[in-house]
Amino acid sequence: MATLHRPDLAIIGSGSGNSLITPFWDDKKVVLADKGIDTTGAFGGTCLNVGCIPTKMYVRPSALARAPEEAAKVGVTLSRPSADWPVIRDRIFARIDAISEGGREYREELDNVELISEKVTLTGHHSFRSDSGTDVKARQLVIAAGSRPVLPEVPGIDLPQVHTSESIMRLEDLPKKVLIVGGGYIACEFAGIFSGLGSEVVQINRSIGLMTQLDDEIAAAYSAEAEKNWSVLYQRTLVAVEETGDDGAPVAAHLVTSDGRTETYEVDVVLVAIGRRPNSDLVGAEEAGIDLHPDGRIVVDEYQRVYAQGEPVEGLYALGDICSAAMLKHVANHEARVVAHNLENPDDLRKARVAAVPSAIFSYPEIAQVGLTEAQAAERIGAENLTTKTQKYGDTAYGWAMEDTYGIFKVIADRRTGKLLGAHAMGYQSSNLIQPVVHAMSFGQDAYTVARGQYWIHPALMEVVENALLGLEVPVPEDAPL
Repeated sequence: MATLHRPDLAIIGSGSGNSLITPFWDDKKVVLADKGIDTTGAFGGTCLNVGCIPTKMYVRPSALARAPEEAAKVGVTLSRPSADWPVIRDRIFARIDAISEGGREYREELDNVELISEKVTLTGHHSFRSDSGTDVKARQLVIAAGSRPVLPEVPGIDLPQVHTSESIMRLEDLPKKVLIVGGGYIACEFAGIFSGLGSEVVQINRSIGLMTQLDDEIAAAYSAEAEKNWSVLYQRTLVAVEETGDDGAPVAAHLVTSDGRTETYEVDVVLVAIGRRPNSDLVGAEEAGIDLHPDGRIVVDEYQRVYAQGEPVEGLYALGDICSAAMLKHVANHEARVVAHNLENPDDLRKARVAAVPSAIFSYPEIAQVGLTEAQAAERIGAENLTTKTQKYGDTAYGWAMEDTYGIFKVIADRRTGKLLGAHAMGYQSSNLIQPVVHAMSFGQDAYTVARGQYWIHPALMEVVENALLGLEVPVPEDAPL
């Protein structure tokens, strides 16, 4: 017989949605539903288990394994590195799995929280049913069910040697040769990881260039560097994967070029990283009458309220990848804070912040961005009103110390007012270097004031940012600092 729960709050998803269970709910009933990560059943969402955190824990050893290349530039010879994949993997997941399981146990122990560890499907705007027949009808409901990797429908895609980002990190051994399908941030991060650790990497992309969603100058510079560090093939599409022996043996990956030629590569594993899709279909959002964007994201307003038939539904919210175009953990966390406030204060709703959202790609080289690309800025305010400056790392004192040959930092501003419109970086520590511009854009500081209104440590690498800002052709305020 079906069980019916009538909680004050129900949440679908245990990633950023898990943080909604604040002390406010201690004397109320909460239901948290999460089917777990598809490959492991782990609790806690994508970032913790198969996304941001474990991937960066692979990025670090991969970067250290490249130390001989960097040392040689400044006259230091280091021994050839050797990566112990099982040790690296077990260090990562001994920590990750313990945190995940601890999070599950903590929720299970709370008297006011009911954990449903299975797939659920919406039955209304505030209700859902689990696969085993448990019904939940809540006063308020939050959909935070995340996203999942996209897989092409090609023969052999289900072979054990074919992986997504959700399974590739738990391989038994470091593969000798990897074929990576895709040219976006996930594909490029893993290309950097595996090539750094010693695998032979072949990366294919349907279009010409990698990271083509970035500013054109940065995308071109990154593509040029990637081509030096591993094999990059453009205008190729994966059409089939075929076993060449027993399970675990290399597979033959069949490709077709844009001009119709066929190519075959024998590799140990294939990583498919061609994008992610929101899990709105898995929770039955459309069938429940919820409005969707063409790409499947749930439509929300500025308060994160879910739309149905063009109107926001009271007491129904969504957050994270299932509704956010950015698909970034720091965005999901911010949206969770907004939703938490709005759940607890329905008469004092707050809006989610959408301006100056930064992101980083921890590939080799590292990339970071915030705001508009040059093309987007030109379209918005007119090319004649733009000023840009691209500063080379190698033209600063610390860049000399590094013998850097490729790092760049680009800023874009409105030449009429000095308003910062965007920043884009490629190179060492770019995810840190971009933060002063994120700060300035967030608090409305003009480019000249940011550059001259504070000290910049000399000769720190942060002078790259200072010099980029000073290179913009912007007005000098009357009371500008010297």
